[in-house]
Amino acid sequence: MANLPLKLITQLYYKDKLNSIEIAKRFEVTPDIVLRFMKKMNLPRRTLVETNKILFERKPKSFSSKQSLSRQEEKLKIAGIMLYWAEGCKFSSPIVDFANSNPQMIKLFLEFLREICGIQEKRLRVLLYCYANQDVEALKKYWQKLTNISLAQFTKPYIRKDFLPEKSGKMKYGLVHIRYADKKLLTQIEDWVKEYLKKE
Repeated sequence: MANLPLKLITQLYYKDKLNSIEIAKRFEVTPDIVLRFMKKMNLPRRTLVETNKILFERKPKSFSSKQSLSRQEEKLKIAGIMLYWAEGCKFSSPIVDFANSNPQMIKLFLEFLREICGIQEKRLRVLLYCYANQDVEALKKYWQKLTNISLAQFTKPYIRKDFLPEKSGKMKYGLVHIRYADKKLLTQIEDWVKEYLKKE
């Protein structure tokens, strides 16, 4: 078995959070040699949960949140995180998902995502929810114009057929979900909400 430095292996694996393949490259040996060495020295390997956490931390962000904010931008940030706290989807899915039928709220939340969070436009998705007696294509064009998001980024709409006709008028333009698939952004927004609530 290769004579590996115990202290350095311990630092690389536990402190620097390198995996066996990365450590093996450092010493020009195979990953199997590193793993056998760790077993011999009674160095416990990471759990699956710990490994996934490290992989998540390493994954590059798809956004670049603005750090230095003007007074107006600070107001926009607070408005955005409060909107998400109130209307953001609270499911286990690791995406940002804001749903509303109010055009002004949708515009404001998108402004928050674009100006404060620094998102990538191509990652935005829109899901339209409407009733079967509404003009789906007209609604999609309405929201496309309001959000300035390409129709190519609209997912298949959810068209509700079992509804009371008198209730359909409550959502003149239907309802849309603004979605952004990045768990790190979701975590960032949730952290901002917690920080804001601590100040109150």
